[in-house]
Amino acid sequence: MRPSIAQDEDQIGFFWRDENGAPVKLPDLMLLDDEPERLPPTHLSAMDDALIDVAGRFGELLGGGRPVETVEDQRNVRDVHRVFDRLTAEYAMAIDALGLPIEVRAGQIVGTAQIFAISARMALGMAGPSPLAGTLADPAIGVVAGRGQLHVVDPDAAWRGCRWVVQSEQGQRFPLTLSMLLFDSSGVNKEAAVAEHREALRALTATASDPDADPTVLAGALEWLLYDWLMANREGDTAEVKIAKDHPDDADMIVNAAAAGVRARAQLDSSLLGLPVRTS
Repeated sequence: MRPSIAQDEDQIGFFWRDENGAPVKLPDLMLLDDEPERLPPTHLSAMDDALIDVAGRFGELLGGGRPVETVEDQRNVRDVHRVFDRLTAEYAMAIDALGLPIEVRAGQIVGTAQIFAISARMALGMAGPSPLAGTLADPAIGVVAGRGQLHVVDPDAAWRGCRWVVQSEQGQRFPLTLSMLLFDSSGVNKEAAVAEHREALRALTATASDPDADPTVLAGALEWLLYDWLMANREGDTAEVKIAKDHPDDADMIVNAAAAGVRARAQLDSSLLGLPVRTS
């Protein structure tokens, strides 16, 4: 019996089984398989199928069309973010173990998986603390005069992250997103904004190994900066992530940032990467 994917109609996501039928993580399975390089592409295809399934079953909950109200809703939405976090981490570890490059398709699928996972945490009120949370002013109705800038929370603790804000002429700071900058028609240098965000996300990912980093703060900072990037790089109003033809290495950035976020969250919940997943 060859290793296989376990997935049924009611299950959210999937997990791998070894030749004896026991649940196994992808990186561990590769140590046992004669053709380990064939497993990550299969994993990605199964993730893609799982995304389609989850969008059809729980799209309203993840997109805010209806609130999470019942115990079943809470259980399902919780499984969505935990399953896609686990599948993301397994893929990243497998690719790293094989020394394979991260292809554009991987960045697109993992990016969409993270939109789903982050949206699930938001729906449950479990999203990580965003940078500058509680310090930004609420914008009033009307136009705010000011300059958009990527504000670093603490230059001496880069793992605390950064986020876009509008610095008003009166000194107040208002929330801003990359999407708002890219769709602004007031002369924003959009290429420069994208380049700055890209550099910031890579730099923040690099801080994940900092022994002084608070995993709660780091996870929230990575979650926010990655989500901001992904939401600004979608096909229309869908959750399908776009990667620019002249920046295929954005796929590497997305996968590495997502995996770093999962590792930070796993420090707070050791069961996050456990097997097997719940089946209904």
